Amino acid sequence: MQRKFRLTRSDDFKRVRQSGRSYAHPLVVLVARASDQPRVRVGVAAGRAVGNAVYRNRAKRLLREAMRLLVAGIPVGWDLILIARPGLTTATLTDTRVALDSLLRRAGLTPSHEA
Repeated sequence: MQRKFRLTRSDDFKRVRQSGRSYAHPLVVLVARASDQPRVRVGVAAGRAVGNAVYRNRAKRLLREAMRLLVAGIPVGWDLILIARPGLTTATLTDTRVALDSLLRRAGLTPSHEA
């Protein structure tokens, strides 16, 4: 995912966590908040519960890559945080994409496939 689409500042993370809406999946948690930015910004986090640094970094890379493929379908003006869960360390890219697609549909950020 390109750097211009990343949420990097601590203040931005805090704002999204405090006033955003959260959606959970066994692999990842999505926190979404409307923004005044003309783009979608995505922040990725993995806590120590995910594992050691190797596993946390793999989880974050997996989330960034899966989101890179889905970000084009999200309307502009949203700040998103993806929080890795321990199950993500054994998940594949396909599993991660399915989980993120499900969360984005639940959040109303992408159209439902059942239409």
